[in-house]
Amino acid sequence: ADFVSLLPLEISCQIFGDLDAASLCRAAVTCKGWHRVIESSQWLWRHHCLSVRAVCQREVDCDRGNGYSWKITFLRNYWKSKVKQEWLSGKYSNIPSQNSLPEKSMYPMDVDTWGEILEAELER
Repeated sequence: ADFVSLLPLEISCQIFGDLDAASLCRAAVTCKGWHRVIESSQWLWRHHCLSVRAVCQREVDCDRGNGYSWKITFLRNYWKSKVKQEWLSGKYSNIPSQNSLPEKSMYPMDVDTWGEILEAELER
């Protein structure tokens, strides 16, 4: 039997809350029952969105201010946060040419984000 249909909603959400973002997205397409619980739980998405906010605070706050749900805000900023974190950490500081950049090293970012990255480079 499907544990989601047997357990109270709060317990199912606690279980899903232990999943990383990729696993949560995969679980959401497992069956209709899981999809319904995962899609309707703002708590699950808020948890992941706040981890993205650690890197993309301005972007997440702007999206939330514009009325986007936690899930949509998370999805809009997930890859940006990954790429931005790599740039800010200096992973691409000594790349000899653009051909040396990994495939997922670029993501559309606004001028403020590139300003943050350039400031971090100047401090290195």
